[in-house]
Amino acid sequence: MTVTVTVQDIELPKLRMPYPVRLNPYLPVLREETETWAREMGMLAGDAAPSAAPIWTRSQFRAMAVDQLTAWTLPDASLVGLRLNHRFNLWALAWDDYFASAFKQTGDLAGAQAFTARLHVFLSPEPGTRLPEPANAVEKGMADLQQRLFPPALAHWRQGLNRALARYIDAGVQELVNSRSGRVPDLIEYAQFRRESFAAYTAPYSVELATGARIPEQIRHSRTVGALLDAFMDYMGLANDIASYHREVHDEYDVNNLVVVLETSLGLSVQEAMDAAADLVTARLRHFEHLIESELPPLVRRSGLDHGEQIELEAWINGAWSFLSGLHAWYTGAPRYAPASGSVPKQRTAGATVPAREPCPSAT
Repeated sequence: MTVTVTVQDIELPKLRMPYPVRLNPYLPVLREETETWAREMGMLAGDAAPSAAPIWTRSQFRAMAVDQLTAWTLPDASLVGLRLNHRFNLWALAWDDYFASAFKQTGDLAGAQAFTARLHVFLSPEPGTRLPEPANAVEKGMADLQQRLFPPALAHWRQGLNRALARYIDAGVQELVNSRSGRVPDLIEYAQFRRESFAAYTAPYSVELATGARIPEQIRHSRTVGALLDAFMDYMGLANDIASYHREVHDEYDVNNLVVVLETSLGLSVQEAMDAAADLVTARLRHFEHLIESELPPLVRRSGLDHGEQIELEAWINGAWSFLSGLHAWYTGAPRYAPASGSVPKQRTAGATVPAREPCPSAT
């Protein structure tokens, strides 16, 4: 359906998050080096004159609070794991912001398609593949990450993670197609699409990186675990749509947002759509809880998991909870999600009270 999207003053709900946020103790170390890699990749201006315009100014970079995001989502990760995931987060945000400024804001579909096709080359499925010389900071960052993302303990992720990244960058082109034509995705279509456009399929990798735990093979492909992963991924992207509504719809004129989808598909007012979006996000979180509490235990018994496998599964589940609570803390604290116009939307509480946490700094 084609519509013209306008932004109105609305009340943003405070989403339910029952799992307490925790902070990785290595955050101070991460803060000391947080700008180094971004400068080396050309994402952030350094002391030397850059060969191309950087993606972020220093104030924009600090407002993202990516070090805080990484330390909140992976509270139990080692310093090595935390540093790797931090670079991965930086790259994903660099791609997002570069794509928005270079193609979404200009409507350059041909340029976006060419950029994306070339970036696919850097998603190498095999070690030792010779890559072309990077032409921009996004390509340089991915070329560097391909040498780091698959240590022996995570070698099984090589094809799966690169497939997830391919879906992520391809979704950017589809978002641009939708925005150029004013086509708002259908509600049923959008749930699946949002997992791709949020890079949610990469999140299980991050949980495994942080915890060192894998979902046991005996149950990995079961219906229950599939539903669990779907609910886990849905919360991430759909909650982000609420937090980033003003930024995406007002600043970027984007139609790829759950609130806009509900408003259009169901004929709701903007406030009604925002409330419905919050209800849907809460429902996905409650389903995640239900599967863990009610459906996973009998599956574990039927599958005959031994004690060690049960401990590993529990560690993975706890890591997934930490990932969600860390994202929630970032959405509600990072200056990145404050409206750029300076008019801060009203907020009201819906559901359980969010546990107390350290405020997200505007500068680190």
